[in-house]
Amino acid sequence: MIPPTTPDIRLVVLDMAGTTVADGGLVERAFDTAARELGVEPGTPDHAEKLAYVRATMGESKISVFRHLFGDEDRARQANAAFEEAYGALVDDGLIAPVPGARETVAELADDGRTVVLTTGFARITQDAILDALGWRDLVPLTLCPADAGGRGRPYPDMVLEAFLRTGAADAVRQVAVVGDTSYDVLSGVRAGAGLVAGVRTGAHGDDAFREAGATHVLDSVAGLPALLWGEAG
Repeated sequence: MIPPTTPDIRLVVLDMAGTTVADGGLVERAFDTAARELGVEPGTPDHAEKLAYVRATMGESKISVFRHLFGDEDRARQANAAFEEAYGALVDDGLIAPVPGARETVAELADDGRTVVLTTGFARITQDAILDALGWRDLVPLTLCPADAGGRGRPYPDMVLEAFLRTGAADAVRQVAVVGDTSYDVLSGVRAGAGLVAGVRTGAHGDDAFREAGATHVLDSVAGLPALLWGEAG
Protein backbone atom coordinates (compact mmCIF):
# COMPACT_ATOMS: atom_id res chain seq x y z
CA MET A 1 0.00 0.00 0.00
CA ILE A 2 1.32 3.46 -0.88
CA PRO A 3 1.89 5.68 2.17
CA PRO A 4 -0.25 8.84 2.37
CA THR A 5 2.85 11.00 1.82
CA THR A 6 3.52 9.34 -1.55
CA PRO A 7 1.43 10.45 -4.54
CA ASP A 8 -0.92 7.89 -6.06
CA ILE A 9 1.21 7.44 -9.16
CA ARG A 10 -0.78 6.28 -12.18
CA LEU A 11 1.55 7.35 -15.02
CA VAL A 12 5.31 6.72 -15.10
CA VAL A 13 7.43 8.58 -17.65
CA LEU A 14 10.84 6.94 -18.07
CA ASP A 15 13.83 8.23 -19.99
CA MET A 16 15.62 5.78 -22.28
CA ALA A 17 19.42 6.15 -22.72
CA GLY A 18 21.09 6.06 -19.32
CA THR A 19 17.88 5.23 -17.46
CA THR A 20 16.31 2.15 -19.04
CA VAL A 21 18.90 1.66 -21.80
CA ALA A 22 22.65 1.25 -21.25
CA ASP A 23 24.54 2.59 -24.27
CA GLY A 24 28.10 2.63 -22.95
CA GLY A 25 28.95 6.16 -24.02
CA LEU A 26 27.60 5.94 -27.56
CA VAL A 27 26.42 9.55 -27.41
CA GLU A 28 30.01 10.75 -27.18
CA ARG A 29 31.15 8.42 -29.96
CA ALA A 30 28.35 9.62 -32.23
CA PHE A 31 29.17 13.23 -31.34
CA ASP A 32 32.77 12.67 -32.48
CA THR A 33 31.47 11.59 -35.88
CA ALA A 34 29.17 14.60 -36.14
CA ALA A 35 31.89 16.99 -35.01
CA ARG A 36 34.35 15.68 -37.59
CA GLU A 37 31.79 16.21 -40.33
CA LEU A 38 31.68 19.88 -39.37
CA GLY A 39 35.45 20.19 -39.17
CA VAL A 40 35.87 19.85 -35.40
CA GLU A 41 38.73 17.42 -34.84
CA PRO A 42 39.26 15.40 -31.63
CA GLY A 43 42.19 16.66 -29.57
CA THR A 44 41.55 20.32 -30.34
CA PRO A 45 40.41 22.85 -27.73
CA ASP A 46 37.24 23.45 -29.77
CA HIS A 47 36.38 19.76 -29.64
CA ALA A 48 37.05 19.57 -25.90
CA GLU A 49 34.83 22.57 -25.25
CA LYS A 50 31.98 21.21 -27.36
CA LEU A 51 32.25 17.73 -25.83
CA ALA A 52 32.06 19.25 -22.34
CA TYR A 53 28.82 20.95 -23.35
CA VAL A 54 27.43 17.69 -24.75
CA ARG A 55 28.18 15.98 -21.43
CA ALA A 56 26.66 18.80 -19.40
CA THR A 57 23.45 18.77 -21.46
CA MET A 58 22.83 15.03 -21.58
CA GLY A 59 19.08 14.52 -21.75
CA GLU A 60 18.38 17.64 -23.79
CA SER A 61 17.00 17.39 -27.31
CA LYS A 62 20.02 16.74 -29.51
CA ILE A 63 19.05 19.26 -32.18
CA SER A 64 18.89 21.91 -29.46
CA VAL A 65 22.39 20.95 -28.36
CA PHE A 66 23.74 21.27 -31.89
CA ARG A 67 21.99 24.62 -32.36
CA HIS A 68 23.87 25.90 -29.34
CA LEU A 69 27.19 24.43 -30.50
CA PHE A 70 27.09 25.47 -34.14
CA GLY A 71 24.70 28.41 -34.16
CA ASP A 72 23.73 28.31 -37.81
CA GLU A 73 20.56 26.26 -38.36
CA ASP A 74 21.88 24.49 -41.45
CA ARG A 75 25.08 23.46 -39.67
CA ALA A 76 23.11 22.35 -36.63
CA ARG A 77 20.88 20.17 -38.78
CA GLN A 78 23.89 18.75 -40.61
CA ALA A 79 25.51 17.86 -37.29
CA ASN A 80 22.30 16.38 -35.94
CA ALA A 81 21.78 14.22 -39.03
CA ALA A 82 25.37 12.94 -38.80
CA PHE A 83 24.94 12.26 -35.09
CA GLU A 84 21.69 10.34 -35.56
CA GLU A 85 23.17 8.28 -38.39
CA ALA A 86 26.28 7.44 -36.36
CA TYR A 87 24.30 6.57 -33.24
CA GLY A 88 21.92 4.40 -35.26
CA ALA A 89 24.85 2.49 -36.77
CA LEU A 90 26.28 1.83 -33.31
CA VAL A 91 22.87 0.60 -32.17
CA ASP A 92 22.68 -1.70 -35.18
CA ASP A 93 26.07 -3.10 -34.19
CA GLY A 94 24.51 -4.35 -30.96
CA LEU A 95 26.21 -1.89 -28.64
CA ILE A 96 23.23 -1.19 -26.42
CA ALA A 97 21.45 -3.26 -23.79
CA PRO A 98 18.71 -2.80 -21.21
CA VAL A 99 19.77 -1.38 -17.87
CA PRO A 100 19.64 -4.40 -15.53
CA GLY A 101 16.10 -4.81 -14.26
CA ALA A 102 14.62 -2.14 -16.55
CA ARG A 103 12.35 -4.41 -18.57
CA GLU A 104 11.22 -6.21 -15.42
CA THR A 105 10.48 -2.84 -13.80
CA VAL A 106 8.24 -1.81 -16.68
CA ALA A 107 6.42 -5.14 -16.47
CA GLU A 108 5.95 -4.81 -12.71
CA LEU A 109 4.55 -1.32 -13.03
CA ALA A 110 2.17 -2.38 -15.79
CA ASP A 111 1.03 -5.42 -13.80
CA ASP A 112 0.29 -3.05 -10.93
CA GLY A 113 -2.03 -1.04 -13.16
CA ARG A 114 0.28 1.87 -13.93
CA THR A 115 0.88 3.21 -17.43
CA VAL A 116 4.49 3.54 -18.55
CA VAL A 117 5.75 5.85 -21.31
CA LEU A 118 9.32 5.92 -22.66
CA THR A 119 10.82 9.26 -23.72
CA THR A 120 14.05 10.38 -25.35
CA GLY A 121 15.95 13.43 -26.55
CA PHE A 122 16.83 11.60 -29.77
CA ALA A 123 14.96 11.88 -33.06
CA ARG A 124 12.19 9.36 -33.78
CA ILE A 125 14.34 7.37 -36.21
CA THR A 126 16.95 6.77 -33.50
CA GLN A 127 14.36 6.02 -30.84
CA ASP A 128 12.79 3.42 -33.12
CA ALA A 129 16.19 1.87 -33.83
CA ILE A 130 16.77 1.45 -30.08
CA LEU A 131 13.32 -0.03 -29.54
CA ASP A 132 13.86 -2.48 -32.41
CA ALA A 133 17.33 -3.48 -31.23
CA LEU A 134 16.01 -4.31 -27.76
CA GLY A 135 12.74 -5.87 -28.94
CA TRP A 136 10.83 -3.20 -27.04
CA ARG A 137 8.35 -2.11 -29.71
CA ASP A 138 5.45 -3.54 -27.73
CA LEU A 139 6.87 -3.00 -24.26
CA VAL A 140 4.87 0.17 -23.51
CA PRO A 141 1.74 1.72 -25.02
CA LEU A 142 3.44 5.00 -25.93
CA THR A 143 6.95 6.28 -26.74
CA LEU A 144 7.73 9.95 -27.26
CA CYS A 145 10.52 12.04 -28.76
CA PRO A 146 10.66 15.85 -28.89
CA ALA A 147 8.97 15.99 -32.31
CA ASP A 148 5.94 14.23 -30.82
CA ALA A 149 5.51 17.09 -28.35
CA GLY A 150 5.73 20.06 -30.68
CA GLY A 151 9.51 19.95 -31.05
CA ARG A 152 10.61 20.96 -27.57
CA GLY A 153 12.54 18.34 -25.66
CA ARG A 154 13.88 18.41 -22.12
CA PRO A 155 14.29 20.42 -19.93
CA TYR A 156 10.89 21.65 -21.09
CA PRO A 157 7.91 19.76 -19.62
CA ASP A 158 6.31 19.12 -23.00
CA MET A 159 6.96 15.37 -23.35
CA VAL A 160 5.76 14.69 -19.82
CA LEU A 161 2.59 16.69 -20.43
CA GLU A 162 2.13 15.04 -23.83
CA ALA A 163 2.26 11.66 -22.10
CA PHE A 164 -0.27 12.89 -19.54
CA LEU A 165 -2.65 14.10 -22.25
CA ARG A 166 -2.29 11.20 -24.68
CA THR A 167 -2.62 8.37 -22.21
CA GLY A 168 -5.32 9.79 -19.97
CA ALA A 169 -3.84 7.51 -17.33
CA ALA A 170 -3.77 10.10 -14.54
CA ASP A 171 -6.38 12.54 -13.26
CA ALA A 172 -3.80 15.14 -12.23
CA VAL A 173 -0.13 15.78 -12.91
CA ARG A 174 0.60 14.96 -9.27
CA GLN A 175 -0.17 11.34 -10.22
CA VAL A 176 2.75 11.34 -12.66
CA ALA A 177 6.26 10.06 -11.89
CA VAL A 178 9.23 11.15 -14.00
CA VAL A 179 12.50 9.20 -13.84
CA GLY A 180 15.78 9.91 -15.64
CA ASP A 181 19.55 9.96 -15.38
CA THR A 182 20.10 13.66 -16.04
CA SER A 183 19.25 16.95 -14.39
CA TYR A 184 17.31 17.78 -17.57
CA ASP A 185 15.01 14.81 -16.99
CA VAL A 186 14.46 15.95 -13.43
CA LEU A 187 13.82 19.55 -14.42
CA SER A 188 11.27 18.51 -17.04
CA GLY A 189 9.38 16.57 -14.37
CA VAL A 190 9.49 19.44 -11.91
CA ARG A 191 8.26 21.89 -14.53
CA ALA A 192 5.43 19.53 -15.45
CA GLY A 193 4.27 19.40 -11.82
CA ALA A 194 4.91 15.66 -11.45
CA GLY A 195 4.29 14.29 -7.97
CA LEU A 196 7.44 12.15 -7.99
CA VAL A 197 10.64 13.08 -9.80
CA ALA A 198 13.58 10.72 -9.41
CA GLY A 199 17.14 10.77 -10.67
CA VAL A 200 18.94 7.47 -11.25
CA ARG A 201 22.66 6.85 -10.86
CA THR A 202 23.09 4.75 -14.02
CA GLY A 203 23.82 7.55 -16.47
CA ALA A 204 25.18 11.01 -17.02
CA HIS A 205 24.56 13.02 -13.85
CA GLY A 206 24.85 12.50 -10.10
CA ASP A 207 23.09 13.25 -6.84
CA ASP A 208 24.07 16.91 -6.53
CA ALA A 209 22.78 17.73 -10.01
CA PHE A 210 19.54 15.84 -9.32
CA ARG A 211 18.91 17.61 -6.03
CA GLU A 212 19.75 21.01 -7.49
CA ALA A 213 17.23 20.39 -10.28
CA GLY A 214 14.54 19.53 -7.74
CA ALA A 215 14.45 15.72 -7.57
CA THR A 216 12.21 14.29 -4.89
CA HIS A 217 14.21 11.05 -4.85
CA VAL A 218 17.50 9.59 -6.07
CA LEU A 219 17.72 5.88 -6.89
CA ASP A 220 20.63 3.59 -7.69
CA SER A 221 18.72 2.51 -10.79
CA VAL A 222 15.25 2.36 -12.29
CA ALA A 223 14.96 -1.13 -10.81
CA GLY A 224 14.38 0.52 -7.44
CA LEU A 225 11.28 2.38 -8.60
CA PRO A 226 8.64 -0.28 -7.84
CA ALA A 227 9.78 -0.57 -4.24
CA LEU A 228 9.69 3.22 -3.90
CA LEU A 229 6.13 3.37 -5.22
CA TRP A 230 5.08 0.56 -2.92
CA GLY A 231 6.54 2.34 0.10
CA GLU A 232 9.40 -0.09 0.62
CA ALA A 233 12.22 2.35 -0.11
CA GLY A 234 12.98 6.01 0.47
